Amino acid sequence: MTGQIDRERHGRTVRHVRVAVIGAGFGGLGAAVRLRREGITDFVVLERAGAIGGTWRDNTYPGCACDVPSHLYSFSFAPNPEWPRAFSGQPHIRAYLEHVADTFGLRPHIRLNCEVRSLRWDTERLHWEIGAADGDYTADVVVSATGPLSDPRIPDVPGLADFPGKVFHSSRWDHGYELRGKRVAVVGTGASAIQIVPGIQPEVARLTLFQRTPPWVLPRADRAITAAEQWLHSRVPATRAVRRGMLWGARELQVGLFTKWPDQLGALERWAASHLRKAVKDPALRAKLLPDYRIGCKRILLSNDYYPALTRPNVDVVASGLAAVRGSTLVAADGTEAEADAIVFGTGFRVTDMPIATRVTGASGTTLAQEWKNGGMAALRGASVPGFPNFLTIIGPNTGLGNSSMILIIEAQLNYLADFLRQLGTIGGRAALDARPSATRAWNRRLQQRMTRTVWNTGCDSWYLDEHGRNTTVWPGSTGEFRKVTRRVDIAEYQVLRAPRVRSAATVAQAAR
Repeated sequence: MTGQIDRERHGRTVRHVRVAVIGAGFGGLGAAVRLRREGITDFVVLERAGAIGGTWRDNTYPGCACDVPSHLYSFSFAPNPEWPRAFSGQPHIRAYLEHVADTFGLRPHIRLNCEVRSLRWDTERLHWEIGAADGDYTADVVVSATGPLSDPRIPDVPGLADFPGKVFHSSRWDHGYELRGKRVAVVGTGASAIQIVPGIQPEVARLTLFQRTPPWVLPRADRAITAAEQWLHSRVPATRAVRRGMLWGARELQVGLFTKWPDQLGALERWAASHLRKAVKDPALRAKLLPDYRIGCKRILLSNDYYPALTRPNVDVVASGLAAVRGSTLVAADGTEAEADAIVFGTGFRVTDMPIATRVTGASGTTLAQEWKNGGMAALRGASVPGFPNFLTIIGPNTGLGNSSMILIIEAQLNYLADFLRQLGTIGGRAALDARPSATRAWNRRLQQRMTRTVWNTGCDSWYLDEHGRNTTVWPGSTGEFRKVTRRVDIAEYQVLRAPRVRSAATVAQAAR
């Protein structure tokens, strides 16, 4: 069994583990697999929900699917030769994660319905004190894998609280509410919304889309993967590796356009504009849907049925954000009004202000959220924050991608985690590694300098930017480069902390004479 009973605190049993992982999505499960492969079994995975899967557990809206090819959106150490489609849907991805948990024996380590309420660093004992729903823990190392797409963001719209109909976020879909025959408003035009709109359009009486900014949309090259392909990938693993390598290589070749030469993205814009023209013949509607910013500044979306759905007689596109709710009347910023029985928010997540940060208290007694309040999120190599020893994030600040698979980033960070633990083992005894402020500043200064020439900083208002206009989300390079810079822990970038030496009672008595 993982962990051991350490002591009682405030009448609660405290269990000590070497590593505590927070979250059981791709990042948390990947960390658990890596720990076991490193020979570490003294760990727990604390998951607030009643099942594993992270964002692929939470997002069950109609049409939910991944916009990264299946064979690239999976762990390299857990290939799946039986993906049913080139771009798999939510049920298949969640089933894949369940398979990973079973295959690698992770179930005994996972604690479901175990929300982490507090994390506090003990400077004397050099460990983390964790307050969780099922009791208290202490851990030498904490790995935060809560993910940036876990806590929904719903805008503060005047009058929303008095709306008489149904309101829910795309990641909290209410399957008990019947949309058929209803007047439904969809707020937002991000990756979820462009899947929801065609998913519900055929059954609703009226669909009103509140679009603050139109997205660039490219065709989605999706198709069923044949039984012959699945058989070949299963029997000849090299073919599976070649397919994954080709998918990875094609995206690596695109990186320079996004990070160095965004002015060369015109051809991609013309392709997207052609995709729009073919689907939408009405010039007035087409004008509403054509973006006026550089493609890639916001996330590029993939869909073959979004534009056709918007041309249907029961759909209205309001080219303005939702500004107010007056009873069952929704009012856009441009004054347009629409009646609705239900509102679906596809307004994204709390990406630049991770909610877990308010619950993590470091060595100085301040929370991670307080540390990040003025300058925005920042971490050494996307993983470590000064003043928060032995605390690592998976998908931390500036580790996001604009054109490839986040699983590649996660695996790179798992390499970093593994070497972090090896370094602690080499140091020996009760010790901790705390990122040096100077190293963290240098890392983020170089990162932000590189960010200035990327497409994400060309002027649009995207979820990549925080409230200060600083890009704290995206990695301004290739996945290959990120893997290289996180392959090993540079011990010079850390301070080594050691627990105070505990003197015996006899020694103390002798010193008192």
